[in-house]
Amino acid sequence: MARVPAAATAPHRVRRASRALVRRFRARRRTHPAAPVVELVHQPRPWVRALGLVTVVLFGAWLGLLIVGNVRAPVGPMDTTMTLRPSLTGGTKINVSPLGALELRSHTAPLRLDVDVDQLDPVRSQALVDHPERLSGLQDEVAQDVGAGTLDLAVRSVVAVVSGATALGLAVYRRPRRALAAGGLALTLLAASGATAFATWNPDSVLEPKFSGLLSSAPSVVGNARSIVSEFDVYQKELARLVTNVTKLYDVTSTLPAYAPDPSTIRVLHVSDIHLNPASWKIIASLVKQYKIDVIVDSGDTMDHGTAAENGFLDPASDLGAPYVWVRGNHDGRVTQSYLERMKNVHVLDDGRAVSVAGLRFAGVGDPQFTPDRSAKVGGDQSEELAGARLASSLRDQEAAGTPVDIAVAHNPTAARQTDGDVPLVLAGHLHHQEMEVLKYGTRLRIEGSTGGGGLRALEGEGPAPIETSILYLDRDTRRLQAWDEIKLGGLGLTTAEVSRHLPKENRPGAVTTPATPTPSAPTP
Repeated sequence: MARVPAAATAPHRVRRASRALVRRFRARRRTHPAAPVVELVHQPRPWVRALGLVTVVLFGAWLGLLIVGNVRAPVGPMDTTMTLRPSLTGGTKINVSPLGALELRSHTAPLRLDVDVDQLDPVRSQALVDHPERLSGLQDEVAQDVGAGTLDLAVRSVVAVVSGATALGLAVYRRPRRALAAGGLALTLLAASGATAFATWNPDSVLEPKFSGLLSSAPSVVGNARSIVSEFDVYQKELARLVTNVTKLYDVTSTLPAYAPDPSTIRVLHVSDIHLNPASWKIIASLVKQYKIDVIVDSGDTMDHGTAAENGFLDPASDLGAPYVWVRGNHDGRVTQSYLERMKNVHVLDDGRAVSVAGLRFAGVGDPQFTPDRSAKVGGDQSEELAGARLASSLRDQEAAGTPVDIAVAHNPTAARQTDGDVPLVLAGHLHHQEMEVLKYGTRLRIEGSTGGGGLRALEGEGPAPIETSILYLDRDTRRLQAWDEIKLGGLGLTTAEVSRHLPKENRPGAVTTPATPTPSAPTP
């Protein structure tokens, strides 16, 4: 029998070995479970997942509020739309288109209440016109309408927020449990925001509103400072007054209502740092007419270089509709002062000289420095302090003579601070921005911004500076400050304005009132 070569049997041995290995592997798999397979898959971190969920919730809630989170509600004679909007500062914004908007610091929460005044209901408006006695009950009606509208808005907002967050969560995660988690988190955040708004609710915010809109509408919407201070039931009555004012403004059958200030107040228009801006005279004249100003006080820097060639710019000062009280600034030369002293209806203050105007007694001092090039410092703060000391000495002399000064005026705040304790109120400028400060011995320092927007030199910067001025309301009997309005216009005098109402702490509701007494004098250095 022939022998089979070894090379021919090799493939058969290989096949038999392979089959044996396969059988052994299968037998081993039957007796031993398979080992888990380890895969390198990136797992997101917990904080990343949480951040993603919060983002989905916030965006979904915002979409829900944007789509269905508003209600139509009648408020007195007006038809309004109430909406909740995400906000970092909270508060309430009342849009009175096209007149402007009124902002109230009513609460601090990540939600802002927007109230859009859509139109006046002709039947309800005509009823108020025909029966003015119904205005006395308007406060209760307004309070009820606002309460009902707010409750309806709260319910609708809950539905909108939860639905929006849940729907977006389902679209993003495609898992019902994650979507429900998003809806639950949205409800929790809304409840926390509502609780924060309730805890920080400030009905007195209607006393210090901020108006943005047409300058001519500001006094009619913001209202009278004296009547605001004297109101007892703040929230209801002030809300009713606001609705009444807006109703009058929307009444197309008549012209805009005239501002009717309380006769027990003296209204002082404080201007400063006009710097040769001709638009300032028109703005001042408009404010005098709109607010029924009793006296204008200019704390200096009316000019830019203080030369005789600029004197003609001052001519409108004598015909603005109210007496003009003026002190010299560091851009106003002696030539400027002499020119104004010869003008009728203008009262120049210097060297502590006092004058009585519109029921108030003023005293002031001119700036000892003359720096029209805006670089030289002739005497620096030391000369300002000396000028302020002379003014303070004059104030004490007036007090001893039985003719106390109500308002002191200086251009530089450094000089004005020297009168602390010798006068209830001192006015200054120079810094081109508004400030109000109560000094150590009780004197209130009011620093005015630039009523000329920094003048034409302001255009050398990135854009024109705002025009700023203030209206001070003083009690006619005590001659003490009751409230003040800060007015800010767009650069170089646009037709829109921001008007912010402010009250001294002693005039806010709940403050302890004390009889008016002369301010104690500071120790003589």
